[in-house]
Amino acid sequence: MSDLTPKPWIEAISPYVPGRSTTDDGRKVHKLSSNENPLGTSRQARDAFLAAVTTLDRYPDAGAAALREAIAAKYGIEAERIIHGTGSDDVLHLAAGGFAGQGDEVLYVRYGFSVYPIAARRVGAEPIEADDKDYATDVDALLARVTPRTRVLYIANPNNPTGTYTSRSELKRLHAGLPGDCLLVVDQAYSEYLDPEDDDGAFDLARTEPNVLVTRTFSKIHGLAAERIGWAYGPARVIQAMYKIRAPFNVSTAGQHAAVAALDADDFVQASHDHNLKWRTWFEGEIAAMGNKGLRAVPSKANFSLVLFEGKLTAEEAYKGLMDCGYIVRWLPNQGLAHGLRITIGTEEEIKAVAAALRELVEQAG
Repeated sequence: MSDLTPKPWIEAISPYVPGRSTTDDGRKVHKLSSNENPLGTSRQARDAFLAAVTTLDRYPDAGAAALREAIAAKYGIEAERIIHGTGSDDVLHLAAGGFAGQGDEVLYVRYGFSVYPIAARRVGAEPIEADDKDYATDVDALLARVTPRTRVLYIANPNNPTGTYTSRSELKRLHAGLPGDCLLVVDQAYSEYLDPEDDDGAFDLARTEPNVLVTRTFSKIHGLAAERIGWAYGPARVIQAMYKIRAPFNVSTAGQHAAVAALDADDFVQASHDHNLKWRTWFEGEIAAMGNKGLRAVPSKANFSLVLFEGKLTAEEAYKGLMDCGYIVRWLPNQGLAHGLRITIGTEEEIKAVAAALRELVEQAG
């Protein structure tokens, strides 16, 4: 009698590894490994969340009607073309589940979000990685890897974990080069950290084109990571296919209310954007000043910086040294970035302390 075994494409998955919050010896430290908002959550969202916890005995609205209507009003899009999920990760998986399967390919850029290959393998599709251009998305490299089997192409903008940005013209060129039976998924988890002039035009493409989906999340700038609320906007046919495989009641009642309120917290969002821009710029300047020691920050448009270690001090040594100082950042050897650390832009105190610790570590390395 043979043993029960998972499908081979499931066995091939390398599970997602979340950012750590404790040290090797169990100490609770400053967490700069998951790109959470250092300013917390808006007062409006917190109040709405607390007011909604009186209905724990009732299932949440399965269609999240109020949330979808609020999103539609905020962004000038159609509520019936919006789908919600358990974080944007869930929505990314639904895209692969609706449009890829065994024998198909799912394409993404090297140093892209680690959920993309997992979403591909989960449905039996083959994950395909295209070359980058100095850690940024290379449109020509992506198009060169498109085949008749390519069914989904993921692009994060800004990209995670590099923080790099693809312009409106390049995104439009990428879409123009794709066949009609390939779904372009634009993952905008960090889009609120962009300046208005950096709008990549993804919503415009999703509004008019039959094969473009845009995903977003409330986990980052809105500070609702604990509630796991994501959403996507796209063509009716795409959204309908994803709804067929979406889990029911997937966003809590309190989470839905908090997300609706978060959309009205413009002052909080602007303050979060401005804080991030100020201290990301400052931090990248500090890293540039250590360039003669082999440190380099990839120019970022997100709420983190990817710092490369190309001198005597290695990324692993810096990771452990920062942990000893009470700061956990993200070391990503499993994504081909053994020489880099992704560092969330935290509070003023945190980011100054990290910069000071790195200066001391590079001096010790000689």
